[in-house]
Amino acid sequence: MRLFVAVLPPPTAVGELAQALEGLRDDRLRWTAEAGWHFTLAFLGEVRDEVLPELHARLARAAHRTAPFGLRLHGAGHFGDRALWVGAAGDLGAMRMLAERADAAARRAGVPMGQHHRYTPHLTLGRSRDIGRDHPHQGDGDGLRPYLDGLASFEGTAWQVGELSLVRSNLPTSGIPGEQPRYETVAAWPLEGRPEGSG
Repeated sequence: MRLFVAVLPPPTAVGELAQALEGLRDDRLRWTAEAGWHFTLAFLGEVRDEVLPELHARLARAAHRTAPFGLRLHGAGHFGDRALWVGAAGDLGAMRMLAERADAAARRAGVPMGQHHRYTPHLTLGRSRDIGRDHPHQGDGDGLRPYLDGLASFEGTAWQVGELSLVRSNLPTSGIPGEQPRYETVAAWPLEGRPEGSG
């Protein structure tokens, strides 16, 4: 099954972001569905069934070692002219540490992971229908400028991240243009570590 590890924003954060996008959404972008908004920590791709027990055990361990941390949706950014995203503020050090642990857990469980890059917390809002299709990360984002300007001052309410989620991505199968992937949380583990400097 096709899997990724994620932090899922709570309904209040999703609602605030949806409100901020009112008046900005148009048909120039393929907008992601609110039900699919998430911060990917590690993309695993197709994972063999026999790897799942070890993957679950290692992700549970990663969550157990990580303390809950504060996060909020904040500002906006882009990958070239191809993708528009909203960023995060708060304890980004803890978020990056959790991403590192999720990546390491998957590797040790036997999931073949791609090249490791520094983690950039982002929640994808929309993708260009045609700009930069051949070179997804090229371009200066000029085509996305109205959206970037509209979200530049966006600041969501802080929440406490208390869970690590393993999510299955069910790719569109109907062939209907614009059909979105369906996401299904297959497992989640509470963050149970102690904050730095406590006892």
